[in-house]
Amino acid sequence: MRALRLLEWKSDPVLTEVPEPHAGRGEVVVRVGGAGVCHSDLHLAHDFEPGQLPWGPPFTLGHENAGWVHEVGQGVTGLSVGQPVAVYGPWGCGACLRCLVGIETYCENPAAAPVPGGGGGLGLDGGMAELLLVPAARHVLPLPEGLDPVTAAPLTDAGLTPYHAVRRSWPKLTPDATAMVIGIGGLGHMAVQILRATTAARIVAVDTRAESLTMARQLGADLALAPDEDAAPAIREFTKGRGVDVVIDCVGNDATLALGAAVGRSMGDLTIVGLGGGTLPVSFFSPPYEMSVQSVYWGSRPELIEVLELGARGLLNTQLTRFSLDEAPAAYRKLAQGELEGRAVVTPSPG
Repeated sequence: MRALRLLEWKSDPVLTEVPEPHAGRGEVVVRVGGAGVCHSDLHLAHDFEPGQLPWGPPFTLGHENAGWVHEVGQGVTGLSVGQPVAVYGPWGCGACLRCLVGIETYCENPAAAPVPGGGGGLGLDGGMAELLLVPAARHVLPLPEGLDPVTAAPLTDAGLTPYHAVRRSWPKLTPDATAMVIGIGGLGHMAVQILRATTAARIVAVDTRAESLTMARQLGADLALAPDEDAAPAIREFTKGRGVDVVIDCVGNDATLALGAAVGRSMGDLTIVGLGGGTLPVSFFSPPYEMSVQSVYWGSRPELIEVLELGARGLLNTQLTRFSLDEAPAAYRKLAQGELEGRAVVTPSPG
């Protein structure tokens, strides 16, 4: 079968032929209906050096995956061939305390995981192929009625990651609170919808692109503006001087982190989602008193179940562009050049 594979660090992925996988004991093979094109794949392809991660090429890209059960291994129950499913992407050891409650992103025994700190498309073969081997049935989640694999695929990361970021701040997102999303791209446009669907907070959206700000307003943002010199005063005025209770930074560079700290409210949250490589100076007087600053990586398996339910109910809609497997290299080029809005999804096995 064909697969889009990263063959070595500092290179572009290429389409090549690989053997079809088969399910061993406890394993599941998924026929891939949708595989999300994620910006982190560009970081993998071009920014990492040999030895930086505990795993490396060659492997098939694609860590946002959904499709249909193709084959189940011995001992697998609760899944049937042809059933539409989503794949939970982080694959931990399955036995440590974090894995037992479904937070496999933060597996505390990575040496016992299929690949330390990774998963399908992250060290092991992912979903940019017709078939995906999933090493444990617990990672395969039935899709709720009304949600198809193409729509579900980006929810497994582009939906799950901002959902986890927003959910952990729910106690601060009261009806009199304000949340700000910086970067209305693949994850940011999801974050706006998640805030609108799960909280009563007012929403500020920040992006450099006029079309992204228009999309943010259409998705429910109360204020959408560019990150220029007038942004911080405008946001302060919008919040009546109190500042933003929760900042979700989907960019994560020096400028966006500085903006988040400048408009943040004391005792608020600044959550770094984007991989922009920025840093935030910390001193006694800055960020605001008792503002919590944290990064997040993906989300939990129980949270993915909740995200899929939001998608099935029409409360979380991906702005997506479809590409065939042959077009997958072009999709990554468009992503790198900033020519995509929302999320691109590759469909190796459509329909």
